[in-house]
Amino acid sequence: MTEQQYRHLFSPVTVGHKTLKHRLNFGAHTANMSVDGLPAERHYGYYLERAAGGAAMIVIEPVPVHQTTVLTRGNFRHCDDSVIPHFRRITDACHEHGTVMIQQLYHVGAHGEWDNSFSPNWSPSGLPSMHDHDGSVAMSESQIQEIIDGFVQAAVRAKKAGFDGCELMAAYNAIIEQFWSGFTNRRSDRYGGSFEKRMTFSVELLSAIRNAVGHDFIIGVCTSFDPVESSILPLEEIQETMRYHDERGLCDYVTVGTGGYYNHTMIIPTALHPDQFGVMYAQKVRESVSYAKVQAESHIRTPESANYAIASGSADMVSIVRGQIADPHLANKAMQGRSDDIRPCLSCNQMCWGRRFKDYWISCLINPSAGREFEWGGDRTVKSPSRRSVLIVGGGPAGCEAARVAAERGHQVTLVEASGDLGGQFRLAGMQPRRAQILDYLAWQERQLSRLGADVQLNTPYFAEDVVEFGADVVILATGSQPSHTGYQRGIPARDELPGINEPNVWHVEDVMNRSARLGQSILLLDDVGTWKAGGTALHLAEKGFDLTIVTPYPVVGKEIVRTGADLALREHLRKKGTRFYTESVVTQWHGSSADITDFLNGSTVQMKFDSLVLATVNLPADELELELGEQQQAFELHRIGDCLSPRQAPAAIYEGRKTALNL
Repeated sequence: MTEQQYRHLFSPVTVGHKTLKHRLNFGAHTANMSVDGLPAERHYGYYLERAAGGAAMIVIEPVPVHQTTVLTRGNFRHCDDSVIPHFRRITDACHEHGTVMIQQLYHVGAHGEWDNSFSPNWSPSGLPSMHDHDGSVAMSESQIQEIIDGFVQAAVRAKKAGFDGCELMAAYNAIIEQFWSGFTNRRSDRYGGSFEKRMTFSVELLSAIRNAVGHDFIIGVCTSFDPVESSILPLEEIQETMRYHDERGLCDYVTVGTGGYYNHTMIIPTALHPDQFGVMYAQKVRESVSYAKVQAESHIRTPESANYAIASGSADMVSIVRGQIADPHLANKAMQGRSDDIRPCLSCNQMCWGRRFKDYWISCLINPSAGREFEWGGDRTVKSPSRRSVLIVGGGPAGCEAARVAAERGHQVTLVEASGDLGGQFRLAGMQPRRAQILDYLAWQERQLSRLGADVQLNTPYFAEDVVEFGADVVILATGSQPSHTGYQRGIPARDELPGINEPNVWHVEDVMNRSARLGQSILLLDDVGTWKAGGTALHLAEKGFDLTIVTPYPVVGKEIVRTGADLALREHLRKKGTRFYTESVVTQWHGSSADITDFLNGSTVQMKFDSLVLATVNLPADELELELGEQQQAFELHRIGDCLSPRQAPAAIYEGRKTALNL
């Protein structure tokens, strides 16, 4: 059955001197996990888990080839042979699973990060950085040769470390693309001007690497197309560029992504972008080459989508990165006919790109074992030495994850939920526009709980006497949180309550999404959190045709979403629906049918009429049950997880659910 379902995806393919066992790969991304510039235990466990999970080829994250391109705290040491034995340990372990190992090499040219490199940005023509406010310096020919030598030495180092090949990052307007593009390459020497001259840098670079490493070493090139800033490097020029290199046999495969430094949000598309976003561009490149294999990436989330990309002739291989962060065993599960067991990626970017944005090592909202494999034994569970009776009160994301992991470890699990559905506030988030992948995840949780034999009881509120009477060995409270009903705003920190909060027509975002709010046509949304809690509800209201105004203390709507790369698309959608934004502002009073809105910057206040006020503010823990139980003599082990411990976002809830159950 599976062989038929994914027969195109799970067929072998030859790349350079290697034959991959199938066509589903784990592509390059910055995991940011090094310790003192060396790949250590966190990095080792992370990649080994994806190899054990069935990835045919893994491209280890980009390694800087020169001091001028160090971008992150977790970058590996450049120009330093001390990395070799540490990488060798990783490649040897992954090779045992039949995984082809590639190391990506990069230099970002103008778009450097002085705070980490402590060096000027070297670029072809000295254009400004799109990473921050810095400029760059146009390289001399001797500096160009220095960079080429840096790439060559990094490739030689990769081969010594046991890698089967290297991938050069020409995507996202990195230095190679900066030489290719007539917009960024304004040189008048032999490296700039005509199309052929703009190809000189990459031709010399790829030729030098091949001469240094030989033909028993794969050389790949990663490129990308930016549909928003397409004039930087038009798709036709990408096709011509790859054809030019292919005719000379300079690379064995080409990876095709989307976005770039001029449009960063499309590098890692969120749920606001369509699925299979990069497939059409990979197809155009594939039409332009005859020798190099073409790999599609960019919002290809599932084995079904990957199989389609191969079957349609759009690509020879597919890279699924976030999907294999969310479930490192995605490939094996698909091959084994267990697609329903694949934990589905949310395309949220909250803990992968979101943590990388803050220069932390990456993880995953729905898979907190990502980055903790070396501590938690991978994304797998070990049976408990003793079977215990576990009662979990509350079926939100924390409770579901605790129940699933406890049941997987062999405990006798009962999960009670007061409402008629699992998911809690996370389910409400999944009802926001373009966020239905959350509902897919909750459906996955339900399937897993059923498969594992957990006793799930819906419409079952529990009180302290019920918990005591149940007689469990372990009780886990995951009762969530509730709106505060105070209208507290960070922008007025000394004021505990919004004046007029008890006037009519005041609702919370939870009321809106559970459809209990009776809203008028004109709505004021007070966003004191800057998250999807406010942004997704705003999108819901705007798409329903309400006349919407947002007030937020932050400089932009969606301030906490900025790190996921979804904020711009969110604001674009809202603006197109006519939503008005009042940033760096607070609501100083609600009058029942109007509000006073005060601007931080000049202290001015305007009164505006609205039919309804909707609050997106910080919740309070629903900890009544814990307080009641605390007054009694307990004959059981008691834990609190998720929002009832402290109201936060979903990653904290799922992490605590997993960690607590692993320790039972």
